[in-house]
Amino acid sequence: MSFIWAIIAGLIIGLIAKLILPGKQDIPIWLTIILGVVGAIIGNAIAAGLGVEDTNGVDWIRHVVQIAAAAVLIAVVTPLWTRRSVH
Repeated sequence: MSFIWAIIAGLIIGLIAKLILPGKQDIPIWLTIILGVVGAIIGNAIAAGLGVEDTNGVDWIRHVVQIAAAAVLIAVVTPLWTRRSVH
């Protein structure tokens, strides 16, 4: 069941990351989910390093860090994906 939650979280985090980035990101939804999941994992590691991985209530800082990590990944991968698709 955690695999399904990882996909759902990856989709949500990836879509939010795409929304905050300027312009259009021409990557497929499956790549958005993968980058969202990887961004969540990287964000969790960074949040743990900052000591804000698990707090009382909603972990807003952790979620912001996860979305930021996913946004960086999407910003890096999108030009590579579009360049690959053109050839």
